[in-house]
Order: sequence, then C-alpha cells, then structure tokens
Amino acid sequence: LQALHGEEVAWRDSYDAVFHLVTAANGAEAFYSAANNAARYETVEEAVELDNRLAAAWTGHRYLRIIDNSTGFEDKMRRLEEEIAIFLGEERPYEMERKFLIRYPDLSWLENNPLCHRVDIDQTYLVSDKNEEIRVRRRGEKGNYIYYETHKRILDGMKRMSTETRLSQSEYRRLLKNADPTRRTIHKKRYCLTYDNQYFEIDLYPFWSDQAILEIELRDENTEIRFPKEIQVLREVTDDPAFKNAAIAKI
Repeated sequence: LQALHGEEVAWRDSYDAVFHLVTAANGAEAFYSAANNAARYETVEEAVELDNRLAAAWTGHRYLRIIDNSTGFEDKMRRLEEEIAIFLGEERPYEMERKFLIRYPDLSWLENNPLCHRVDIDQTYLVSDKNEEIRVRRRGEKGNYIYYETHKRILDGMKRMSTETRLSQSEYRRLLKNADPTRRTIHKKRYCLTYDNQYFEIDLYPFWSDQAILEIELRDENTEIRFPKEIQVLREVTDDPAFKNAAIAKI
C-alpha cells in the first residue's frame, strides 16, 4: 500500500461491491481436495485461516456479501448469481433487514477482533414525500470518505426496496442543501463484524451509553441468525418505528 501511495480504506472502498465465496475447506471439507482442483496446496486448516484473513481484509466494506457452503456447489453459484443480479439492479433490489437492540458492546473485543472494522458515518435525510426516504451518507475513516445517496421505500415491516447512487464530494455537499429541517444529521460509529459467515453492522450513537443497534441483511426472512456469545441481544426492533434512523434523527 505504501508503494501504491494509498490508504487501505481507500483501496477497499474503491470497489462498489464484494462477493466473498467461502472456501470449501470451511463447511464442505469433503470436497476440498487437490483431486478436483490442482491449484490447492494448503491443508484444510491453512485454507480456513487464509479465507478468514481474506474476509478480514474486506470487512468494513459497505456492500460485502458472503456466499457460504450451506448448499451444494450448484446452488452456491446460483446464490452468487442472484446476489450479483440484485446489486446490478437486474432483480428488484429488495432488502431484507433485521434489526436488534443490544446491550452496549465490549469495544475492546470489537476493536481487537481481526474480523471487525470500524467506520464513521454521517447520515442526513433530505426532503421527500411520505412514501419514500431519501438520505445521503458520508462513510469512511482517517480522512478517506465515500458518499452515497439512497432512495428507500418500505414494502412491509422487513422488506424494503432500496436504490443507491455513489456521489462525488461536490454532489454530496450540493444535496446537503436539501436537508430535511425537521431532522438532525446522525453521526454514528459503525462496527462491521464478520462472524460465522454472516455480516453484522453494529451502530453506536453518541447519545446512548447502555445500548446499540445491530443490523443484518438477509436474502430470506426465515434465515437463521447466529449471534456471537459476546453480543447480548435485548430484543428485536425490526418493526419498531422508534428505532428507525429516520425517527432517531427527528429533532
């Protein structure tokens, strides 16, 4: 990175999306063999370690999708194709999001976890009609930021249709002039955590010292969620309007 004259976060976030296919050595060990892939030379344990290091390198990216080995190979490839199609907008960009109120997490555990990365987010809501949320975000760290505009329509409690556009800094600043005067800009610290082939986002707000919000995006609303033992879930708040960012932002 020094030779390329760049910061890690800037190179990571220069990609629009990341799709991480988990090694067969993690979850499909019976198929991890040099017999069907001559390029393999690591042991199962070494392959899992390398895979974890790769996942850690991308943890913190705003659009990381992990394709695990919970199905056979053909279905694994189908799930990858579906995720890519959703990102490209070839399918309707539904967003299955579940949200949980959790006890304020142990920051030392998060910050010392190689599969966790912190980013800073400034989120501002723009003037819009009642059936749509429009927001802009500044996201990044150490002076390296990316900017987005998001249009979101709620279809039901858990399902949303969301479209997102990347902005230049000047476009972002111009859109800020259309900020909703009834809402404050939200400043939050987000810990992105990869755990058991899942991607969690833990949001810490400056006005809360005893609780935080954990979110996870799913392809299927019935998908089982496996929480780390270090995270104490208080209750699910997916359908509670008081814990929507738009509500938290109200003055």
